[in-house]
Amino acid sequence: MITKYENVTLYTGTGKKLTRSSLVFNDNRIVAVGEEAARLESEITIDGTGKTIIPGLFDMHLHLGMDGVADPFSQIAADSQTHAAFRHNANAQKQLKSGVTSVRNLGSKWHIDLEYRDAIAAGLTTGPTVYGSGQAIVMTGGHGYPFSTEADGEDEIRKAARATLRAGADVLKLMATGGVMTPGVDPGSPQLSEREMRAAVEEATHAGKTTAAHAQGTAGIQNAVRAGITTIEHGIFLDDETIELMLKYGTVLVPTLAAPYYIVQNADSGAIPPQAVKKAVDCLEAHRESFGKAVKAGVKIAAGTDAGTPFNLHGDFAKELELMHTGGMTVGDIIKSATLNAAETLNADSLTGSLEKGKAADIVVLNQDPEETIHAFRDVHTVYKEGVSVYESEYSAVPVTN
Repeated sequence: MITKYENVTLYTGTGKKLTRSSLVFNDNRIVAVGEEAARLESEITIDGTGKTIIPGLFDMHLHLGMDGVADPFSQIAADSQTHAAFRHNANAQKQLKSGVTSVRNLGSKWHIDLEYRDAIAAGLTTGPTVYGSGQAIVMTGGHGYPFSTEADGEDEIRKAARATLRAGADVLKLMATGGVMTPGVDPGSPQLSEREMRAAVEEATHAGKTTAAHAQGTAGIQNAVRAGITTIEHGIFLDDETIELMLKYGTVLVPTLAAPYYIVQNADSGAIPPQAVKKAVDCLEAHRESFGKAVKAGVKIAAGTDAGTPFNLHGDFAKELELMHTGGMTVGDIIKSATLNAAETLNADSLTGSLEKGKAADIVVLNQDPEETIHAFRDVHTVYKEGVSVYESEYSAVPVTN
């Protein structure tokens, strides 16, 4: 089936914005864009007047096994493998409906994200494209240890990396520092060493895979960057030296601004573990400042939410984009961070990430132009996954949260 949108605004993901333009796609790929698309005939023609089309979005940091409850660690501990698998699917559907057609899942107990990815690929269910890490690799007692693989020293880390790759991981997730949610650890404190992380990076590189480091404190971020990590997750305490190091190594930042934001916003609920609230409050302003400095310096950014953390719900990807806009990013750069930058980071940009001929027809139709209102990302009209409509709504805006 050949579908054509005409008279529509297009953000290609490459930095281009086309107005009163056209897009043609089939049940798999984009056929043509712009003037070429305008000349082609189609079986279905849709007048896109007033609509805006963007590439399918990537959430580069989430946890499909966590629902955004106040204490997600307790939720994980209570789940059986079967229950956790159903939870992955339920949360992925929420992502898909919000326009997120690709996700990078960074940490699932029992490597369930990898099994879920394979179930989608086998046609057992419909969902976003999943890039999974399986269980994260942490030091003994490190951040997230209750649902991760604990290992110490270069040899143990290397073996854990190889085992995780054998399980089918697309990306290795490593804990370079402490974090907000784990009791008894400091977000600013280094955990896995530079040499330990380098051993895992070497194994991932040999297997043609990428790496991600949970890294909040300055020293731990620097350790991860020097070790060759692909992406820094969170990056709460960035100083000028660390930013220069990231620019030198070409390290990508996935800021996850929504994660501490929602903990602080709900600090008075009484439901979030007190130690997590205190740490999030202590981190929030530094996180905002670090993000602003990284944007101004030109650090490559890929959008991610850390969805699944307290009150950080699946399907609310728009909040991250709104916070990025408040932090100084233009709409064009925000869209690029959530599309082409993400695809490039995953080495998938030849297949997806932009509205270009031959790429996967992962397409989101919005009712409004994000340059007119940043809340347009909440007003999703239609979502196509590889050319097939997986969500349609005449009006599906999510209420704006302040």
